[in-house]
Amino acid sequence: MRNRNGNKCILYRPVRNFSSYGLLPCIVLLLTICCKNAFSQTSFILKGRVTDATTGDPIPFANLAVKASLSGTTTNFDGYYRLAYTPPADSILITYIGYESRSKAIAPDLPEQTIDIQLTPGSLQLREVKIFAGENPAYTILRKIISSKKQNNPENLNAYEYESYNKIQIDIDNLSDKFRNRKSVRKLTHIVDQYDQVKGENGETVIPIFISESVSNVYFRNNPKKKKEVISKTKVSGVGLTDGSFVSQLIGSSFQQYNFYNNWLNILEKDFVSPVSESWKLYYEYYLADSSFNGKTYDYQIDFEPRQEQDLVFTGSFWVDGSTFALTQMDASISKKANLNFIEKIKIQQSYELTEDEKSRVPSKTRVLIDVDEPTKKTAGMLLKFYSSNSGFKISAARDVKFYDTAVELKEDYAEYDSTFWQKNRPETLSLNEQLSFQLVDSLKVLPVVKTYSEILNVLVNGYKRIAKWNIDIGPYLYLYAYNAVEGHRFRLGFKTDPGFSRKWIFSGYGAYGTRDQAFKYGAGLDYIVDRKPWTMAGIAYSRDLERLGVSAETIGPNTIFGAFSRYGAFRRPYWQEDISAYFKREIIKGLTGSVQIRHRDFRPLFPFAYKTNPAAGNESPLKSTFDITEINLEARLAGKETFLQNDNERISMGNGNAPAFTLRYTLGTRNFLGGDFTYNKVSLNIRQSFRAGVIGRTFYNLTLGYIPTTLPYPLLYTPLGNESFFYVDNAYNLMRYFEFISDRYIALRMEHNFEGLVLNRIPAIRKLKLRMLATGRVFYGSVSNANLALTTTLDESGKEIQTFSRLKNRPYVELGYGIDNFFKSGRIDFIHRLTYLGNPDVTPFAVKISFRFNL
Repeated sequence: MRNRNGNKCILYRPVRNFSSYGLLPCIVLLLTICCKNAFSQTSFILKGRVTDATTGDPIPFANLAVKASLSGTTTNFDGYYRLAYTPPADSILITYIGYESRSKAIAPDLPEQTIDIQLTPGSLQLREVKIFAGENPAYTILRKIISSKKQNNPENLNAYEYESYNKIQIDIDNLSDKFRNRKSVRKLTHIVDQYDQVKGENGETVIPIFISESVSNVYFRNNPKKKKEVISKTKVSGVGLTDGSFVSQLIGSSFQQYNFYNNWLNILEKDFVSPVSESWKLYYEYYLADSSFNGKTYDYQIDFEPRQEQDLVFTGSFWVDGSTFALTQMDASISKKANLNFIEKIKIQQSYELTEDEKSRVPSKTRVLIDVDEPTKKTAGMLLKFYSSNSGFKISAARDVKFYDTAVELKEDYAEYDSTFWQKNRPETLSLNEQLSFQLVDSLKVLPVVKTYSEILNVLVNGYKRIAKWNIDIGPYLYLYAYNAVEGHRFRLGFKTDPGFSRKWIFSGYGAYGTRDQAFKYGAGLDYIVDRKPWTMAGIAYSRDLERLGVSAETIGPNTIFGAFSRYGAFRRPYWQEDISAYFKREIIKGLTGSVQIRHRDFRPLFPFAYKTNPAAGNESPLKSTFDITEINLEARLAGKETFLQNDNERISMGNGNAPAFTLRYTLGTRNFLGGDFTYNKVSLNIRQSFRAGVIGRTFYNLTLGYIPTTLPYPLLYTPLGNESFFYVDNAYNLMRYFEFISDRYIALRMEHNFEGLVLNRIPAIRKLKLRMLATGRVFYGSVSNANLALTTTLDESGKEIQTFSRLKNRPYVELGYGIDNFFKSGRIDFIHRLTYLGNPDVTPFAVKISFRFNL
């Protein structure tokens, strides 16, 4: 247990036997004390607010006590307190776990005075606790909390709705002298000086770069589990913003939800163990710190801390109702010692209120702080602050399922409001710091140095350089240059229009030139947004470019970096392709998207290739080395829990949670239609999922089943993506050569499991490095029909021997790997073993591959 100073202690109550003193003297003594207190009591009041000196945020649940007195209280969720005391009193003491204790003088003879206090973050270390015989009393309460989770979890209510106010602020902090003296930063001196005036006597200077407010209505139903937010109004001001609609969807309530009743909380794409998780005893130690009588039963304060401080767990306190064992307050922090990168601290504070029927408790206010560490001593850090206030909870009947189809909906007039709207709709008034933030962010973002940094950041993130004058984006920069044996030096320049050009039409195009083949390559596309509700698009595209078997843009998919680097090197089995297509895509219902595409392309190889046009004639069959195809592609994608946000003229997926996503694709090839040479069928089913595998980490898998029942030249069969680079590629078989195998019926499985810090966090010598262990596996199994084998020839039209392809025999291709992630916060090393088909030419049975990515 803990005392007011946050130190662990053992609580006990002394019991005295008054009968040994005699009853009458005791009564006289008690009456004397009561009368003395009654006559001497004066109504003196202390009030004020307790805030964090580094962030300016309020500190809820802080303890305040008048020294040498029994008078004490705690701050409310917004950091305010009001304390009645009896003089004489000289000072007030403020304590809170994770902060340095502080005292401030009380002015004498003032019936009411305001004392604001700023606390400086300190150590979370606790004093040693003495353990006596018997079970930890906190464990009994934890078991009752776990057994009551089902009825106390708001997500198990049939349906409810509420109003939500959300505020987000992003600040630059840790403004060291070196940072302030940089030439580019000195231009911001006048803004820094203004913030120096309002930071307070002990506060640190922070500069806001983004601040927003939003008001919305949230609707929830349990069966089936659906949630919808309708954002009514938003107010957004920030550096580097080009469009408010996307940001206005992000700042709503939907992305600021933290349910501690769930076993895991996903924060910044990381899984953190809840302090009331079913695995609580494996990750946490608990202390019964306090109890208070509420008139019927006791409410309990439980302090908790991690057993392994490198795990993704919390430190803090929560309060629980002693009758229902429902959470009433939560104060949870993640320290710098956790296995995270670039994060100094994460703090989540939450309070719960009873619903109108007084049967359930729901989160009423939530405050989140994410303190991003400065990368170097010459740079500044960043503070991300989220505040959510929910009110007007109604336990209601569930609405029609279709009502929830759009998870986040932005009203058309979201940016239109009068001057008094926000004053009426804020739960509390803005602080002086927040008022100044709204005034100065707009002036900050127009400074030339800030605009320059914003443009550089936009290029790094999106890969395009925006030319505002023409309403186009130039790029992507990774494709500007490449070198390979066929094209020599390849130079490429592309563009696409931005929303300033049109909110409906999107034009794109590129041109490329090779110095060795002295050939131009080019492409263009036109997309049209038919409707935004539901999302519906149509478009056409044309390109004439050099591709190669097994490593085409279609095979590589959205892996931009691998796609760019695949243009380098030997460039084996190249071919010219002219490709023209048209498509129509529409979200049919929530989570189900359908598309249809008509496509014509040709195949003009630059390597020795031929196929039999009449395989029944055997070696007498005429040969051909080129072909044209026309096909109709039908696709249905089902991802029931996927949430999309609209950004300018595109839709961005915010993930599908832990649920699987299914994609069914059917291709019909048509002969003699638009010049097609073949009639054929192809069908494939893809399933992909990322899910939490309990305490052992997170697992991802991607499974594809495919079947081509038609006789076709081998370039039209399925080729798994190989990888001959020294980089590790997620969507490739990393020890398979390019175009090593061909199949017309196949099973392709890719898996990866991230143990996070489960193993390495428990090794004292290396746990401070914050390394993470990985396990990977790749399996490919398939075959080629006899008809397709008969179509292939080993001699071209002139009788010269030509290379064909390898096929799987009676066993699958298998590679297994293990690796270490988070070297120097961005590096990953994979050790990969190839287990089968080791006799194939130029096979590498073992390799070490590296990759780099931004890791938290």
